[in-house]
Amino acid sequence: MKISIHPIVATIIVFLVIGISCRESAVDIISDTLEIEMASNVAKSFRKVVQKVLSIEQAEGAGARVRRSIGTRQLPDFDPFLMLDEFAVRKPAGFPDHPHRGFETVTYMTEGAFMHEDFTGRKGLIQPGDLQWMTAGRGIVHTEMPATDGDNRGLQLWVNLASKDKMVEPGYQELLDKDIPRTTVDGVTAKVIAGEAFGIKSPVYTRTPTMYIDFIMQPNSRLEQHVPAGYNAFVYTLSGAAKYGGTDAEAHYTLVLGQGDTLEVTTGEKPARFVLIGGQPLNEPVAKYGPFVMNTQSELMQAMQDYQTGRNGFENARKWKSTIGGVDDDY
Repeated sequence: MKISIHPIVATIIVFLVIGISCRESAVDIISDTLEIEMASNVAKSFRKVVQKVLSIEQAEGAGARVRRSIGTRQLPDFDPFLMLDEFAVRKPAGFPDHPHRGFETVTYMTEGAFMHEDFTGRKGLIQPGDLQWMTAGRGIVHTEMPATDGDNRGLQLWVNLASKDKMVEPGYQELLDKDIPRTTVDGVTAKVIAGEAFGIKSPVYTRTPTMYIDFIMQPNSRLEQHVPAGYNAFVYTLSGAAKYGGTDAEAHYTLVLGQGDTLEVTTGEKPARFVLIGGQPLNEPVAKYGPFVMNTQSELMQAMQDYQTGRNGFENARKWKSTIGGVDDDY
């Protein structure tokens, strides 16, 4: 039997079907969005400050002044980090000829400039905002001296190397300020020295997996920064004031973070500048003396003997003298 439907009725039925379908789709979209947001919030584990240490200015090198963060009695090391100094140097002070073995030095200038020279013949100038990531590896002797007559300021981080990397050939990764990626989101500027922030990545290769980000936050801004779970991480405050993982801090504090995967930072009426540094712990024994960092005491003794006798990577050490700095008598 053939049933005929009036065109108006058919049109009404079509609209009803479409309406129901659209409503169902809308409900599905809203439901999916809520599930994603809930899952995201549940997945985040916020890091809290577990230790707060004020960095006191002290003498270092030949007349230089530093505020030591990692590498003090209160915080002797923080695997994989061995030391962090905020330095301030005026001529004629500086860091004359001295050796390294077994780790990496990361120099980041914030004001003024530093001249650099090593026993391979390499020379360079690190200017404001520039980065030098030096792998000492099996051995290097170098000097670091101020290049301007005013204040020459910056940060130097020491990153330990795994036993398998301690005797690699020395090398450098150098980036000018303009070549270090950065972006600004909602009043927060991130300059990515190593790792990733706001979807941008640093080109720096880190043998020991490391993140290192320079943040500048405007007043009344908020940051949620991912920190890989399992990393040991800390904040070093440079200026201003903020609340870091629920803890208030002003300039020159080291804030050791507990475990988690997200750091929350908020500012009030003042802006803030700080670096967030994190790394995969090596979980290896550490034997260190001054500029030598190895895994055992016998390796440490060997490193000092190699330097003194000019062997195993230090062949140029005894006959080399820099053109920009003297010799550090401690070594």
